[in-house]
Amino acid sequence: MLNQDLVGLGKKRSTIREIFEYGNARAKEIGRENIFDFSIGNPNVPAPDAVRRTLLSLVENTDPVALHGYTSAQGAEPVRAKIAESLNRRFGTAYHAGSLYMTVGAAAAISICFKALTCSPEDEFIVFAPFFPEYSVFIEKGAGAKCVIVPPRIEDFQIDFDAFARCLSPRTQAVVVNSPSNPAGAAYSAETLTRLSALLQEKSAEYGHTIYLISDEPYREIVYDGIALPCPARFYPATLMCYSYSKSLSLPGERIGYVAVPDVPEFIDLYAAVCGAGRVLGYVNAPSLFQLAAAECAGETADLSVYAENRRLLYEGLTAMGYRCVKPDGAFYLFPQTLEPDDRAFCERAKKYELLLVPGADFGAPGHMRISYCVQTGQIRRALPLFQKLAEEYQ
Repeated sequence: MLNQDLVGLGKKRSTIREIFEYGNARAKEIGRENIFDFSIGNPNVPAPDAVRRTLLSLVENTDPVALHGYTSAQGAEPVRAKIAESLNRRFGTAYHAGSLYMTVGAAAAISICFKALTCSPEDEFIVFAPFFPEYSVFIEKGAGAKCVIVPPRIEDFQIDFDAFARCLSPRTQAVVVNSPSNPAGAAYSAETLTRLSALLQEKSAEYGHTIYLISDEPYREIVYDGIALPCPARFYPATLMCYSYSKSLSLPGERIGYVAVPDVPEFIDLYAAVCGAGRVLGYVNAPSLFQLAAAECAGETADLSVYAENRRLLYEGLTAMGYRCVKPDGAFYLFPQTLEPDDRAFCERAKKYELLLVPGADFGAPGHMRISYCVQTGQIRRALPLFQKLAEEYQ
């Protein structure tokens, strides 16, 4: 006998991955240069030179048995201490080595948080649409809880506080924020986080238990136009910060990240629950080599300037053609409205021009499409005339 839920989940990859694999197949047929794949958030800029130097130094100067051996399940203590120090220096937080749990990227970090906070199948986690589609998988299949979706505010993709308040209940265990967000690139201001914090504190007191904030922050360093991106943990003490070095250091395949556990009254049990969730999910420890590399390169970033130019080209080009789009504050995604209500049909039609786009319905926002612009700038320039031809079909 097999778990049929998981059989079904395994037979159908996420739409993002399906389109990505479709692009790989088409590339074999007509050449990679003829495919305009905007499906996946795979950074196209190289990791900073500090990463290369650090890896070479570690490999050449560290005992290989120690370098490639097990660490503590929560991560090597010196690694966690260095990362905590970096966070405190940059954001004014008060983390220490015992606050951090090293993970296999942000996906593992978030999954661990959902698992750690789920006490019964009736527990609820709130997400704001549009949201990363795997959230619902992590919540429902991984943790066995319920995913509650706040409808999108499509004029700016900020929080609709009235709709959010209606979604809160005594069963709410945590609320997920992702700023800047995937897929819309929306960033939350200090005013928004202040209001969010006040509401969560009010409802925590009313319900008699802490409602946690899970802050998913892989795009923290990718912001535009001089926007100041506040740290959610500074506004709401009960924040579990989930981070990945995939985007900032262009290391998506190395799978290294962490959970930073807040210093709240239940800290000891909360940290133990995070460690226990990692154990249940089979995360023996995060990759040893890249734990050390992340610690040495904490605060470094790849050259992210190309994303600003790609954003400018796409946003200005598409809006001039008649596409309606909220200008993203950060990350490397554009989330325009499709030119017909059926976003899946629109994205299928786009394939006629070898434009690979992701339907917004998968993110909880039908009638939109996600365009991942972490690609070569030349690809965007060559794709714009094809977006124009696609638009003309609807005109």
